[in-house]
Amino acid sequence: MNKKTPQSPINRYASWKYIVLLFTIAVMFLSALPSIFGENAALHINDRDHQVEIKQLVKQLDKAGISTSLVSQTEDKVTVVLNDASQQAAAKSTIESYLTDDVLVALAMESDAPNWLTELGFAPIKLGLDLRGGVQFLLDVDMEPVYQAHRQMVIDEFRQLVRGSQGRHIDGKVQLNFRNSDDLQAGVAAAREEFPQWQRSVNGNVLVMTQTEEARDALRATTVQQNLQIMRSRIEHLGITEASVQRQGQSRIRIELPGVQDPATAKNVIGATASLSFHELVEPRSPMAMSVDDENGQAISLNRRAILGGEHIIDARASLGEMGMPEVNLTLDSAGGRKISQFSRDNVGNPMATVYNEFTQGRDGASVEQSSVISVATITSQLGNRFRITGSGSLAESQELAMLLSAGSLTAPVTIVEERTIGPSLGADNVKNGFAALALGLGLTLTFIAFWYRRLGWVANSALCINLVMLVGLIALIPGAVLTMPGIAGLVLTVGMAVDTNVLIFERIRDKMKLGNSFAQSINSGFDSAFSSIFDANLTTMIVAIALYSIGNGPIQGFALTLGLGLLTSMFTGIFLSRAIINLVWGRDKRRMVKI
Repeated sequence: MNKKTPQSPINRYASWKYIVLLFTIAVMFLSALPSIFGENAALHINDRDHQVEIKQLVKQLDKAGISTSLVSQTEDKVTVVLNDASQQAAAKSTIESYLTDDVLVALAMESDAPNWLTELGFAPIKLGLDLRGGVQFLLDVDMEPVYQAHRQMVIDEFRQLVRGSQGRHIDGKVQLNFRNSDDLQAGVAAAREEFPQWQRSVNGNVLVMTQTEEARDALRATTVQQNLQIMRSRIEHLGITEASVQRQGQSRIRIELPGVQDPATAKNVIGATASLSFHELVEPRSPMAMSVDDENGQAISLNRRAILGGEHIIDARASLGEMGMPEVNLTLDSAGGRKISQFSRDNVGNPMATVYNEFTQGRDGASVEQSSVISVATITSQLGNRFRITGSGSLAESQELAMLLSAGSLTAPVTIVEERTIGPSLGADNVKNGFAALALGLGLTLTFIAFWYRRLGWVANSALCINLVMLVGLIALIPGAVLTMPGIAGLVLTVGMAVDTNVLIFERIRDKMKLGNSFAQSINSGFDSAFSSIFDANLTTMIVAIALYSIGNGPIQGFALTLGLGLLTSMFTGIFLSRAIINLVWGRDKRRMVKI
């Protein structure tokens, strides 16, 4: 006798699934709330030394006719929230006029959401340059001086390795001339050991060396990354908390400065220079002593005369030593090698400090030098043109130090090839028009769905509205995500794609009911049969979104990000949320004749 296998009930979700759905929607709703409240223009004043008096600050702003809605003070920062965003630049100038030069005043945006939301860690969506206004620069990194410096390094190295060798640059190659075949063989052996990343060819007593394309590409990537680090440091002096510095293509850098309307000031800061120097530690009472603070603010007494300048550094790379400890390997030119060799020979066991010197434009237009000790190492043996610095912390800290050393000494020159300024009024118009288009598209879609699908229409409309809320909340949660005008276009496109998911499901339900199935059976079969089509369609679109985000830049990435996240939220709400609502309301409906 055959026993009938019990069938699991259809159109039922386990309780934990409903809990997960409600929790996810609640988190996304809370994340989206600050974006709904919006932001206000503000200023952040670095007040670690407690130099700012709130009453005096408000008095100065009132005297300049600048109204504030909130002025708050924490342990190391004063926040000034303005009533009028157009007065932000004027307020910054007013505050800087009576504060000391070491107090940094930064342009910022403060959320208008309740404090309990911000205390939970939720923040509004960051707006891009086209929505907020500001300045954009496109910089081209000239790599030829860097390649030439490395070719000169090879020539200088061979002058020490093989006595009597002569070298010169020819068409991007290094040509080394040797006196005889024995010197040539020694030169080839030295090239194979010291410069494995260079290609070699021999013609008589001449050795021709060419840097491989892989090595040139790696050098270009490192140099551009060094320039990115420098540009980010420069932009900090502008007082911009939401600047964007990104690599574009192989050798270009795109800089976006939201809220900045003075391109001249931005050019001065971006064009500032930096250098590096090595100094001997001396007693504070020494006539040649100077005091320089380290990264922790501790004063260190150094010899005013530098042992070696950063212009002699050819390369700096971080690695792990023989004992697994992080270290920074430096390569100097021949002149630098002679200087450091002579000093280290006479000072074994003594410390040597590395000082990072940065020159920026002051408020009066003059160059201002800022110095900081970034490393103090003990000399354990006589050094040459290649030596290592240990005791610099973790590997990540060593990599940062190597970048600072390289950036401070040899940085490829950059040229501004494009400059664009977007006014704040144009950005506000873009926001207004973009969200007006979104509201129009959403309204028409909700009306059509409600009319066409009747009783199931309100389910699709509810899922669509929740989908938009979740998408806004998800964008706000992702670090570094910025909403641009193409991103708003992605929001509008998401409305159509989210509805498409429900359309496929509802049409499958109608088809099943035409075959004579009950409403409950049609719901179960409709969702199951539509899932593969929905998944395939969204997967192919997701592949395109990933490709756009990987290859594109700027506005294209903004569109791709919104599109990709919209696909995830639309599948979540269209399949799981809609199914949960329908299961609760009509999941057990056994009728065969139901109008949907």
